Amino acid sequence: MEYTAEQRAIRETVREVAAEEIAPVAQETDREQAFPEEVWDVLADLGMTAMTVPEEYGGLDLEMVTYSIVNEEIARAILAVSTALSVHGLATSCIAEFGDEDQKEAWLPDMAEGRPVGAFALSEPEAGSNPREMTTEARREGDEYVIDGTKQWITNGERSGVVILFAKTDREDPNSITQFLVPKDTAGLTVGKKEDKLGLRASDTTTLVFEDARIPAENRLTEEGRGLSAALHILNGGRVGVASQAVGLAQAALDDAIAYATEREQFGGRIADKQAIRHTIAEMRSRVAAARRLAREAARQADAGEDYREMASIAKLFASEAAVSVAEDAVQVHGGYGYTKDFDVERYYRDAKVMTIYEGTSEIQKDIIARSLLD
Repeated sequence: MEYTAEQRAIRETVREVAAEEIAPVAQETDREQAFPEEVWDVLADLGMTAMTVPEEYGGLDLEMVTYSIVNEEIARAILAVSTALSVHGLATSCIAEFGDEDQKEAWLPDMAEGRPVGAFALSEPEAGSNPREMTTEARREGDEYVIDGTKQWITNGERSGVVILFAKTDREDPNSITQFLVPKDTAGLTVGKKEDKLGLRASDTTTLVFEDARIPAENRLTEEGRGLSAALHILNGGRVGVASQAVGLAQAALDDAIAYATEREQFGGRIADKQAIRHTIAEMRSRVAAARRLAREAARQADAGEDYREMASIAKLFASEAAVSVAEDAVQVHGGYGYTKDFDVERYYRDAKVMTIYEGTSEIQKDIIARSLLD
């Protein structure tokens, strides 16, 4: 698709920053399982933490196509940073779309500048793909809600300053899910286990434990019982972001495979001259190109005000699966070296798998697509 001059300029700026500021720390932060806060501050200075914040609150309010471009370019350097930024965007989107004027004024200007970092707390140990099974409860007591429960797989769980929480106002009623804004320093809210993950190791993923945590009633973001529909609405945009991240990681894997194949010599010549390698790289390129087109089409539909739910799921399903395949091929092209931590393709391979799981597994995306066609 054709990009505007502004979109091309943003792409080039983010690509340059990603190459100069993010990529050089990718291996170390993965090894140390430490989020690069200095990189976050650079992105905040560029306005990237304000992508989904309306302009009147200091944000950029970017079109979805531009949002897709930014996610791709950052993920091309390191998926962990792109994921953290995407989740921060989910949190600011929730406040922007469902918050009242006081809530927006209180939180969005600072979040647009990068602090506090936002987290999105929907999943639970026994309620992942089916959020209606959540047991976290927010009971109304006078002018407060009292929250008890545990959330799991929370990106930015440790480093966040505000949590968008989904909880039932009646634990026995699956239709009572409601959305709340919970400051991280709320008494009774503690950070639990930090997950030791296969990939995405620079991004902190934790449990959040709520024990008699009390928040003012005005911290409710939606009417009681309207939280799940709000979450699903916000996650449509999130899936476009994940599809775009998958494209970025796959593009990085393709770039590295091409570079290695043109430099590595075996059997008297470049391995890039061997038909098996050439065909593998051609297939990788085809998957990347198709995934990018799908991600951008979902973004275009969103910008046009069309119902993009099906296309968001198609893009997320195809692009995430393509990223796994392309990363695996990149390891194969590198041979034994691809299995070592001396080369980035090993990290791409570990990182790619999570995109088929978070923000709706591949199986859930297939259900959504099938439902749009058959029900």
